Parts: sequence; C-alpha cells; structure tokens
Amino acid sequence: MSIWGRRQDHKPTEPSGTQNGDEHRHAPEETFEEPTERSRLLPADSHEGFLSPDDPAVSPYNLWSVRAVHGASVIALAMSFIWWTFLLVSIFVSPPMIHPRGSGFFAFSYTTLATGYLVLGLLFFAVPSKSMTIWAIILAVLLLVDMFIILAAPRIRLEEGWVGIASVVWVALISIYQAIQNRAVAWGKREEEERLTGREETRRSLLEWIAVFAETILMAAMASAAVMLTATLILRAFDSGLEAPGERYLVHADSYQVHLACVGNKTADDNAPTILLEGGNGPVEHTLQPFIDDVYGRGGIGRYCYWDRPGFGWSDNAPSPHSAGMSADVLAEALALAGETGPWIVVSAGVGSLYSRLFASRNLLEVRGIFMIDPLHEAYLGDIGRPGRGFLLWLRGIVSPLGFDRLAGAILRDRSRQDRVIGRSAYQSGKYIKAKLQESLVAVTMTASEIQSSRHIQMGHAPVVVVSSGQEVRKNSQWAERQEDLSHLTDNLLSWDIADDAPHEVWHTGQGRAILERRLKELVQESQVQRPMSK
Repeated sequence: MSIWGRRQDHKPTEPSGTQNGDEHRHAPEETFEEPTERSRLLPADSHEGFLSPDDPAVSPYNLWSVRAVHGASVIALAMSFIWWTFLLVSIFVSPPMIHPRGSGFFAFSYTTLATGYLVLGLLFFAVPSKSMTIWAIILAVLLLVDMFIILAAPRIRLEEGWVGIASVVWVALISIYQAIQNRAVAWGKREEEERLTGREETRRSLLEWIAVFAETILMAAMASAAVMLTATLILRAFDSGLEAPGERYLVHADSYQVHLACVGNKTADDNAPTILLEGGNGPVEHTLQPFIDDVYGRGGIGRYCYWDRPGFGWSDNAPSPHSAGMSADVLAEALALAGETGPWIVVSAGVGSLYSRLFASRNLLEVRGIFMIDPLHEAYLGDIGRPGRGFLLWLRGIVSPLGFDRLAGAILRDRSRQDRVIGRSAYQSGKYIKAKLQESLVAVTMTASEIQSSRHIQMGHAPVVVVSSGQEVRKNSQWAERQEDLSHLTDNLLSWDIADDAPHEVWHTGQGRAILERRLKELVQESQVQRPMSK
C-alpha cells in the first residue's frame, strides 16, 4: 500500500487483438485512488490470533496463582470477621481466659481495621495500582511500630494481654499481605495481557480510574486511622510510667489488678476507725481524696484508705458483666490482701454511695459509720441503665483508641499524664468508658437487685451522716425526698445537712467543706463508742 493511495495489483497484458484465433482479455490499467481524510497513512499492525485488550477474557483470574491469592484473601476475611464478632461480644460478656485487663476496645479497633482492609482489598482486587501499594507499605510500617510498642511497654502488654497482642500482630501481617497481593495481581494482569493481546495494557477506562481514586481515598483514611492509633498508643506508653501510690493487688481469681493506698500509720488503739473512701463518677484521686487529705493533714482524722474501682485510675478493667456488688467484694478482697482489717467508716459521694452501701451491708462487723455526700438513690439506676446512654458509651469506647480528645488535650491544652490517668481527662480513656458501660449494662438488673437485698440486711446501729447539695435539693424536690430516705439507712441517724450553696460535689464550696469536716469528726467520735452488733 502506497502512502498516498491504494495500488491495484495487475499482470502485464499483450496488445489487443487475436492471435491463432484466440481472444485475449484486456487487463485493467493501473489506477490510483486520491487520498482522503480517511486514508491510512501508516500500515496497520498485524495482531492475527491476539485478543483485544478490552476483551473480558483478558483477566488475571486466568492464572492459578492469582486465584490462590484471591482465595487466601477470602479465608483471611472470614477469620478476621469471626475474631471481630468474638471481640464485639466480649465487650459485653467476657469469655473465660479471654479477658484483657484493658478496655477491650483496643483489640476491637485493630481487628476492625484488619477486616476493613481485607474487604477493601477484595473489592478492588482486579484493579491494582501503585498508590495502593504505597499506602499498603505505609500502613505496614505504622502497624509494625504499634506491634513493637505494645510488646515493649510492660503495662500496656499486661493490660491488653494476648488478645490485644494477637490483634495487633494480625493486622500487621494483613497489611504486609495486602502489599504482596497488590503486586501479585499487577504481575498476573501484565502476564495475561502480554500473552493474550501481545502487549501490556497501559490504558485505564474511566471506571478503573474511579476505582483507583476511590481505593486511594479509602487507603488514605485507613492510614490516617493508623497514625491516630499509633499516637494514642505512644501516649498510653508514656502515661503508664506514672507511679501509683500504694499497691496493685490481683483479685477475682488473679484475673486483674486493683489499686489500693492507705495514708497514715496504724495506732495501738484497735477501736480507732480508718476512713475508707469511695469516689463518685470520676477517679477518687481527682474528687474526694484531696479534700480528705486536707482533713487528715489538719489532724481531723487519723488514717484513711482509698482505692480505684475497676477501670478507674490505676486499676484494670474487670471482666464483663461487672456489678456494684462485685466491686464491693473486690474491695474487700484487696483490703484483705493488704492486711487492712478496719474498723471502717465508709465515706462516699454520688454514685459511689451505691458501692459503699453494698460494702457496708456485706461487712457489718467491720463498718462503724456511713458518711454519704449527696448520694445517688437507687431509684435513679434506671437513668444509669438507659439503652441510649449505654449505646453512646459503647460508641465512645469504639472510637476511643483513636484518641481524638486525648491527643488534642495533650497537644493543644498541655494536659499532663496525671490529668489523663487520675485527673480531669480520665473520662476520655478506654478503661474508664468500659467501666461506665459495664455500670450501665447491669444497673437495672444485677446492681438494682443487690441494692434491694442490702436494704433487707439489718445494718445494726452504725451511725449515718448525709450531707446534700443545696443546689440539687432546690432544683428537684424528688431528689430531696430521696436524700431523706437514705438518711434512714440504719436506725441511727447522726445528721442530715443541706449545704445551701454547694453543688453536687459539696466540698467545692467553703460552706460545704466546713460542714463535711465537722460532721466527719463527729462521726469518728461516735464510731469509737459503737461496738459491732452481732447478727
């Protein structure tokens, strides 16, 4: 074919006419076609026997190795989903031997990342890209760093246990596998294109470009989540170095530890009571203990002990479910392990009064007085156990390993590790959220039943002191009625006071502190003339 036109093949002919009587046909003369805008300027490539790159048969799935990688991904996804479901259930009910002392949200978050990563890899399995490989390598590096942190930090390793370690190792392996999978599919795709079309296909359809864009965005989101997880883990490792006063004691068949500390020396007088503190909604070190420590420093009391409920402060989380009665039993066990025998005056605030009442009812001979500061009545357990509240706590727990609020507090507000462990930011930790979720889940069932039973137990003549918030009493007349009801917990009411201008945490005002200190001294004096009542 000429570059200007198509030349027709012909054979040479002899002149026209007849020879020996034979008739000769005239061959056509050589002709040329004028080139047009549709004329081909270059010769067409010859691809006889090859398929078009757009043919559906041109697929990396033709290779057994690619099919094997796909099958392995499906199996890994099934395993990851089963483990994810198991961890989800374990937040609410802890199976034997699988209780992490930490919140449990940590392992769940990493397993969620692994499961989502596998789903993404299968969704875009046939559309490998360089961007996905790069993001996979970044994720693998971050997750390997996480794995080294949890293995290197003793406290985190102890809290998360083998469940958390296995979850981090699993997602790290999955991230490495996904990078290998992406390259294996890209190689298989290239091999099939060269075999079936004669060349590697470098074009992408619009649909493929959309898929590449989507997978890049999703992988960037996963990498961002991994960065947040890593930063939160580093912060946890730093916070774990904060020394706890007192000791941690293994309780509940050595399944977890609780923190207990006592201040002051024991006296030779066996009749001298020790104040036993039970905090409210937050760690006792941030709420009630500083006030009691001031009273102790001024000589108002001789000795006091305080502890962190499971999930608070320096204590581990308890297995689920965990009720207020279980917490009271754990406190008794920790006191016994510490060699503390009382006698006790239990001092509590807010929701902590439910816990101290249960402790008092189960340790009748050792409790010489009950001091409650604006206590929560059991009638409000329905509010604690609202399904909506429980769901929000669960949701907060699921995102807590990302550490949005904790990281922002550390970077922007210069919050210290003391703030995060036992201070104003303690409510942001996964352990605290898990403890409040446990409290909510059993509030109207187990805890309500335990409190009702404690009312049926004769608590003897232990003197009772109630100091109520004037703000809460004025705000809600029903609250005042229920405060009065709690003042009759035993048949020996020493006093019921209302601190007029005080909030729920009565010790935050001068008037409230004065009332509390005066009544506490009176209760200590009264308890020293009391003798334990036999049942």
